Amino acid sequence: MGSIAIFTDDPGWHGKQLVQAFAKRGYDSVYSSLTACKIQLEHEVLPIHIPGFELSLPDAVFVRGVPGGSLEEVVFYLDILHALKVLGVPVYNDGHAIERSVDKAMTSFLLQHHRIPTPPTWVLRDREDALALVEQELKNGQMVISKPLFGSQGEGIRRLEKMTDLLWLTGSQGVYYLQRFVECEGLGYSDHRVFVINGKAVAAMRRKGLSWLNNVARGAACEEIVLDSVMAELAVQAAQALSMSYAGVDIIRDKEGRYQVIEVNSIPAWKGLQSVCNISIADLLVEDLLMQLSRSGQSRLMAMA
Repeated sequence: MGSIAIFTDDPGWHGKQLVQAFAKRGYDSVYSSLTACKIQLEHEVLPIHIPGFELSLPDAVFVRGVPGGSLEEVVFYLDILHALKVLGVPVYNDGHAIERSVDKAMTSFLLQHHRIPTPPTWVLRDREDALALVEQELKNGQMVISKPLFGSQGEGIRRLEKMTDLLWLTGSQGVYYLQRFVECEGLGYSDHRVFVINGKAVAAMRRKGLSWLNNVARGAACEEIVLDSVMAELAVQAAQALSMSYAGVDIIRDKEGRYQVIEVNSIPAWKGLQSVCNISIADLLVEDLLMQLSRSGQSRLMAMA
């Protein structure tokens, strides 16, 4: 039986889904927290210590969560992921993919760099420049979204709608991430979540929010949709632009009928999506990771030949 480490501080529903999917394929799974891992560079011990894997490293790692913390703490967690990959342990998604998506500034830059339609975005340090930019957008009839550079599930996001809202403009540790608000087509508020695995869009849903925030964690309702080829290709391109094995890609269709990518998530939840689609997303994720594990094993055998 093989062994898989699932990095998470809150296994919950997603953790159970993964454990069951790995078990069906003959793999034991152990929950572990990146906060409890160590780098130990001494003779005759594993260079990376993972609780539950004291005698040997796991066959592969599934990353379900990277804790927040200081810059030093986050860098340390990513060091663990990078080191495991160097040691030949498949990491899903790997540290580089997580770095690109956890930092909204780099996500937006890479999307724009790869010519993927995404709303106009500004990331800057100076508060006066940020105020002037938002003021100009408002004068031009555009609302602006202010987001923390790091974060998920709609935490800390504000919509700046009028001049008095400038009083509440705050940065994320002194950095301002500002994005033009995109009004969706039709009535109410909605966007789309497309789940991409190994270069293929496997499932999608419409999220209808109670307000302009369409996160399921904020009460948005999930609706099944038929995924059209344009949205599917856009989601695949976004995942590839950030070099992700799998991703949750958030896409909005604006009032002119154009699709725009607003976020790409490297550690996406899929409970809401699973409730409206007829495939097992956990099974597909596990199959893809084990395929990577198989390729990794074949590469090591070839290197030894």
